[in-house]
Amino acid sequence: MRKTRLKLATFGALVLAGVVAATLVGIGSAATQAAPVNTAPPTISGTARVGETLTANNGTWTGDAPITYTYQWQRCDKDGGSCAAIGGANGKTYELKNPDKDNTIRVRVTATNRDGATQRTTTPTGIVQDKAAAPPPPAANGCPAGSGPIAVAAVGPPARLVVDGQSVAPSPVGASTRSLTVRFHVSACGGRAVTGALVYATAVPFNQFSIPPETATGGDGWATMTMNRQSGYPATPSQQLLVVFVRARKSGDPLLGGISTRRLVSFPVNLSR
Repeated sequence: MRKTRLKLATFGALVLAGVVAATLVGIGSAATQAAPVNTAPPTISGTARVGETLTANNGTWTGDAPITYTYQWQRCDKDGGSCAAIGGANGKTYELKNPDKDNTIRVRVTATNRDGATQRTTTPTGIVQDKAAAPPPPAANGCPAGSGPIAVAAVGPPARLVVDGQSVAPSPVGASTRSLTVRFHVSACGGRAVTGALVYATAVPFNQFSIPPETATGGDGWATMTMNRQSGYPATPSQQLLVVFVRARKSGDPLLGGISTRRLVSFPVNLSR
């Protein structure tokens, strides 16, 4: 009988100890529960201009994972006050619209985990500017107004590029010549130098000199390329001219369309040198 009572007492003590331990563990777990804590504030990236898209950057948060984020964009006055939620603007990005012009924008970021939710709001953007003005339509002749050098992007049909200058070094091209430096000048709209035109050149017949990469003209309208001798030069024992096919074009245009131009030029050859 005494042994039975002793066993019962021992079992009861173990049960009580288990209950106390479980309670203490529960208390400790509850003490570690916490909603997300913001350690670096959220920010906005993007250009404050109608038609542009702003992006909410979450900032830095600590807390039990997983942490999820939701957003509410707000429109404020030009001083960043009197903010009000923008209907339907609850994504990570927001495209600026006409009502945003002359106002500022901010976003409220809510971080949520299993223990709760915490909100932080960004500082407002700068004052939202009107949509960028559309570029003026091209002139009827395809040429921009003004004088002096022009960018190839500003030239459109019916204007055409013109290869109106060329040079070679050494000159004349000799029997011992191993490489050539060739230069081509591109103009348009009454002789105005064109910047950014892509120039392609190859000697004909082929295999006399290498074909250099397509090269853009500089601010003075000139493109400079190097051509290295190949087995086909000289084309004949009595060759007197080196003929080069030249093409100039605008990037994105068809090779044989748009404002592109093509021509044959020639340079003197003296095989006694």
